[in-house]
Amino acid sequence: MSELWQTSTDVLVIGGGPAAAWAAIHAREAGAEVTLVDKGYCGTSGATAPSGTGVWYVAPEATARANAKASREALGGHLADHYWMDRVLDQTYTNMNRLAVEGKYPFPADPATGEQLRTGVQGPEYMRRMRAWIKRLGVRILDHSPALELLVDDAGTVRGAAGYQRQLDRDYRITAGAVVLASGGCAFLSRALGTNVDTGDGALMAAEVGARFSGMEFSNAYAIVPKGSTITKTAYYGYATFFHEDGQVLEGAGSTKGRSVIARTLLSEKVFAQLDRADRTVQTQMRLGQPNFFLQFDRRGINPFTDRFEVDLLAEGTVRGTGGIDIVDDDCATTVPGLFAAGDAATRERICGGFTGGGSHNSAWAMSSGSWAGAGAARFALGSSRPDDAALRGAGRTGLRPSDSPTLDAAEVVEAAQAELIPFQKNYLRHGERLRPALDALDTLWERAGKELGGRTGDDRIRARQAAAITAVGRLMYESTLARTETRGMSKRADHPEQDPAQRHHILSGGLDAVWTKTAEVAS
Repeated sequence: MSELWQTSTDVLVIGGGPAAAWAAIHAREAGAEVTLVDKGYCGTSGATAPSGTGVWYVAPEATARANAKASREALGGHLADHYWMDRVLDQTYTNMNRLAVEGKYPFPADPATGEQLRTGVQGPEYMRRMRAWIKRLGVRILDHSPALELLVDDAGTVRGAAGYQRQLDRDYRITAGAVVLASGGCAFLSRALGTNVDTGDGALMAAEVGARFSGMEFSNAYAIVPKGSTITKTAYYGYATFFHEDGQVLEGAGSTKGRSVIARTLLSEKVFAQLDRADRTVQTQMRLGQPNFFLQFDRRGINPFTDRFEVDLLAEGTVRGTGGIDIVDDDCATTVPGLFAAGDAATRERICGGFTGGGSHNSAWAMSSGSWAGAGAARFALGSSRPDDAALRGAGRTGLRPSDSPTLDAAEVVEAAQAELIPFQKNYLRHGERLRPALDALDTLWERAGKELGGRTGDDRIRARQAAAITAVGRLMYESTLARTETRGMSKRADHPEQDPAQRHHILSGGLDAVWTKTAEVAS
């Protein structure tokens, strides 16, 4: 065991992406001392940092806002809440304008009007500016310092976290008045660009303190990628024609509607694509908007606008899904006192129901929920004195404190979990006959991991916790999926292909050794 470093703060933010950064800003502006711990390097790690992304930024004009809210209601299965959509549209509009002024983000200008275009950001520049901003405000940033467990007091209130600083080779314990979980979603280590830090760590820690989840059945996002690639930019495939292996057009295939056609075809043959529906103006805009998307083609001598290239589907899980930790009030508080959730770690059903995708709503949700969670955590923390570390206990279990000798390797657990969670014939082309055996396998894996999964070194414990988190998220997903015996949003059931009006409700879930589910009404 490495040496232990201890400190305290008012608000502890776990994560380093946009939700974490906005949480740190608003907590600091509310008068709290703020410490941020990131698994990677805050400003470069996570799904946003390497990508260009659109943002759900809509001017406060009645018709435009109404159209924005209506755009995905049907796709999301009519589970969204107009109150939350209005809040997010307002907060996102404010935050993007602040990003231009206080964050000094260089938005491009409209050639016709000279006005800045604030409907999207380049991830590398966005997160570089956010890091500089939170540093100016006096937020303490601990990079390469993954949190491994939450700390709770005798009443079950979350009062900090413990983790490991990789570069310093030391453990840490940070007591706090409140904690914001903004650690991202879970992409099962599928290699999707920017998601290797997104292994569901926050979900595992939240489940261990008894937090509730919502919408975990809507966690089966798959991105279209060139075969062998990690670069996901499915929106660009809206300009694509898809082809069978023999060159015939694959009818019905598409990026928004028709991805399941691609998945079913991939079970028996190769699928090819060509971005042949983009004119020269669009081609130029695409190259400017997402340069790294084209690097992979340029290096291989492929012109994706004139040449056909082989494609595959890459799992993105809850990073592009909508399920996550449930929130119970306007401050993004969870069901556990002292714990707040934001960004991909939290459910996004409030604004997009059972369907979302990269950027847009997710980007807007990250900056909005982060803002509310940070301010709410500051109010909670400043309303009481800081806790005494001696009165706190670590809530971590699987991967940290095995009941038997730690003989199970983390890589073995990840491989076994991925076998049930990544194949799209199980998680995307869903059917009860495939889901139940997959869940049984994950349950067995979880039971064994609780007894045998652990690690002595800091890096071993990090890998063990990642393996445990992926397994825990998968169990919540599949239990929730089996509880929704219909097709709604992104959760499509081959054995229940129709939408059932009687199931227009949320699926809540939770638990560790025994996962539970129940329903909750949709806000009118």
